[in-house]
Amino acid sequence: MTSTLYDIPGPRARATYRTLAVVGVVAAVAIAGFVIYRFAQSGLFTYEQWDWITYKNIQLVLLSGLLATLQAFVVGAVLALVFGAVFAAARLSDHAWIRSPAAAIVEFFRAIPLLVLMFLLYFGLETSAFVAVVVGLMLYNGSVLAEIFRAGVLAVPRGQSEAAYALGLRKTQVMTNVLLPQALAAMLPTVISQLVVLLKDTALGFIIQYQELLYQGRFIGSQIQLDSPIIPVAIVIAVIYIAMCLLLSWFATYLEKRLRQRRRTAIAPGAIHAEDTPAQVGA
Repeated sequence: MTSTLYDIPGPRARATYRTLAVVGVVAAVAIAGFVIYRFAQSGLFTYEQWDWITYKNIQLVLLSGLLATLQAFVVGAVLALVFGAVFAAARLSDHAWIRSPAAAIVEFFRAIPLLVLMFLLYFGLETSAFVAVVVGLMLYNGSVLAEIFRAGVLAVPRGQSEAAYALGLRKTQVMTNVLLPQALAAMLPTVISQLVVLLKDTALGFIIQYQELLYQGRFIGSQIQLDSPIIPVAIVIAVIYIAMCLLLSWFATYLEKRLRQRRRTAIAPGAIHAEDTPAQVGA
């Protein structure tokens, strides 16, 4: 028995997967236990190692770093989504003079490491750290999103667009009214995953002195008067990033469920199905 994307495992395969899952969980717990044991041996869990977090000024510094991280993420995510949508549409164009340059730009910025882009913008063009971070995030992640959008549209069954063209719809109408609504549900998990990557990539800004969360954490962790609590600070920052990523993933799951419910409970007027002929649709 097979599904659309993979062979459904049989009893032996499922038993193997369960065994591997148990082994993986045991190994993860053992590693986590060893790390906690080593931290405890080094005195990491003593009050003296964590009293720095009770100071109001330290909390304000962390808050300012968090706000800077969220600011770069929001602006970079919006610009990356717009960049991806525009260049995905360009790559799907019927005109080679539009399609070819768009493909070259997308592949170029996908190939350059994000940190190199930030360096070029900050040191080469002498932009501000915020602009270098945001534009770098837009160019790199926008190029990846362009390929995600393009693949999502191309994954819609060809009969959908053929039926729409048979009804006399223009390409723009076919794209916005027929292809994109169906492709959105399939693209959403991958798009959100890329936005999670974008959120974590904001941490690269500390290298060019952008005062985001990691930059402020390094500053706090280097304070001798606080006994240089670099590991506790790193743990706090890691927890904050994990919380933000989990919230973003939760929002994606919620949005995906809502989209599925809407598709199950309602059919948009004039929706075109692959099995419908133009005559049936027009009837």
